[in-house]
Amino acid sequence: MNINLVANTIRTLSMDGVQAAKSGHPGMPMGMADVAAVLWLKYLKHNPKNPTWTDRDRFILSAGHGSMLHYSLLHLAGFEDMTLDELKQFRQWGSRTAGHPEFGHASGIETTTGPLGQGCANGVGMAIAEEMMAARFNTERDALVDHFTYVIASEGEFEEGASHEVFSLAGNHGLGKLVVFYDQNFISIEGDTHITYTDDVTKRMEAYNWQVLEINGHDEQQISDAIEAAQAETAKPTVIICNTTIGFGSPNKAGSHDCHGAPLGEEEILITKEALGMPADSFHVSDQVKEMFEQRTAAMEAVEAEWDELYSRWSSEHPEKATEWQTALNQTLPDLDTLLPTFEAGETLATRASSGKTIQALADAVPYLVGGSADLSPSNNTYMKAYADIGKEAFEGRNFHYGVRELGMAGVMNGIQLHGGLRVFGGTFLVFADFLRPAARLAALMGVPVIYVFTHDSFCVGEDGPTHQPIETTASLRTIHNLTVIRPGDANEVREAWIAALQNKKGPTALLFTRQGLPTLDRTVYPAASALHRGAYALWQSGEGTPDILLIATGSEVELALNAAEKLGEKEVNVRVVSMPSWELFAEQDEAYQESVLPDACDRRIAIEAGASFGWERYIGRKGIMIGKDDFGASAPYKVLLEKFGFTVDNVLEAADRLLKEV
Repeated sequence: MNINLVANTIRTLSMDGVQAAKSGHPGMPMGMADVAAVLWLKYLKHNPKNPTWTDRDRFILSAGHGSMLHYSLLHLAGFEDMTLDELKQFRQWGSRTAGHPEFGHASGIETTTGPLGQGCANGVGMAIAEEMMAARFNTERDALVDHFTYVIASEGEFEEGASHEVFSLAGNHGLGKLVVFYDQNFISIEGDTHITYTDDVTKRMEAYNWQVLEINGHDEQQISDAIEAAQAETAKPTVIICNTTIGFGSPNKAGSHDCHGAPLGEEEILITKEALGMPADSFHVSDQVKEMFEQRTAAMEAVEAEWDELYSRWSSEHPEKATEWQTALNQTLPDLDTLLPTFEAGETLATRASSGKTIQALADAVPYLVGGSADLSPSNNTYMKAYADIGKEAFEGRNFHYGVRELGMAGVMNGIQLHGGLRVFGGTFLVFADFLRPAARLAALMGVPVIYVFTHDSFCVGEDGPTHQPIETTASLRTIHNLTVIRPGDANEVREAWIAALQNKKGPTALLFTRQGLPTLDRTVYPAASALHRGAYALWQSGEGTPDILLIATGSEVELALNAAEKLGEKEVNVRVVSMPSWELFAEQDEAYQESVLPDACDRRIAIEAGASFGWERYIGRKGIMIGKDDFGASAPYKVLLEKFGFTVDNVLEAADRLLKEV
């Protein structure tokens, strides 16, 4: 097997792709080509003819800027949608070969990488999911789930905070089937990494309880030996420090930041190909290289066929487990409406508390639902009381303890969800959404249906003060495309919000819950809480026909709107209260429904939300009034803050009076 020829083919394809695009990063693919060639031709368990085979190894190029490495591998391995023409269209409109690998653009891409460190977090999540699925479905005889997660990471990944969070968690959990190749070439965009980065990586990773191996990343035997040593270590994850030369093979640019983020240039490419003993023509793949990958694919088809036989025997011997397996993989939901609690009118509950009660029922109803919190489960009410914890050598449980690691938690959640077989939620305070926002954005971009449980959703956090009061956070989450934000107004809306989140398969959902108690509305008087699924609905109106004024509220402010509306109704004002828990769900409704809730004929509108006014202009128009909070909060009991910040019936009435007096 001529690994060197394969590695050089990867190098030339990467050079040519970047040159054709006139942008990109050729240096990293050229440096890691040997490692990638050994991994893909000798160890990676996958079948290009069935890219979604459940027990495949997962491969993540966390250093997504080196995407031509991944695209070259996918093409050589025989993935049908990664043609040579796609390589030639690198970074061009409509191609599968985006600047950074994107989940869903081409088969064989397990996750979207680019923001450094996120692929590492996803890899940890996938390795956790592998352990959890194995604990649930493997038997003493049959290892139905038995695969590795391989990650290629650059020095940039190891500098980013996300890697510190997730590598610490991975070592703590003893993820023996996680292997990270660390591309140590001492070069970044600005030059030699030593100008800012002199960490002792070996000591760091050993302190995290990882196995650490160090090799010459251009030596085939050392690469093979390291991978086999990593596979043999079952109690710890492994990092293989690969000492490489960025731009390996380039006579004038190897080892320099000049080849990190720019094409080599036509002349340098020609002399590099000559130095490597490769043909001068662009995008050349020899018959010998094609044959090697065809042989590997045939071998992997046989491995998958063996697994199919194993699954057939296992499923016939364990029919109940087989049903659970299919339910988990297909993410099949039961009729949640019949399985979740309903809440009695008049009962006062914080929505975080009613969420906690709902989660207990969901835990029984949806066996593949798993979740946890960033060290806040007693406050978030995310702990599933009837089920065990997840930890080292204990992956059969349902409850994660992520530690104080919001960014790591969200990246790990993405990996768990992408792996398949589990549905995951994670909790923290809403103000800490800023910590996990990069991973939430990627979840939205990929369409990964993770669920965020954000509690303490307004300045009604109270005495903790402005550092913990998420004034602008709700508005900022709403700006993330494909993230569904739901802020329910009472316990039964919470119930429906959870159903909506679990039914949402197109992207992530953020559930926003209160710390303070809210009254449970009497649904024999008000419309059913199931109206939440339409995003907004007319909750109450004092008269018939087109209202004189609209009070639009979310979450805890629905109670305030109802109290104020009652006073307005006594003054013979035709007032409508609209509960609007989700802008995103409302936007999905047809125009007729939207008009029925917010009629154009009524332009006297007041929106009430204990947060920033940003974005509400789309619903209240030029004449409307927003009762919100556009500066920071303060430290005091929440009822004092409500009064001081103008969240009172009197203030709503005064605003309504101003609007009603206008001609």
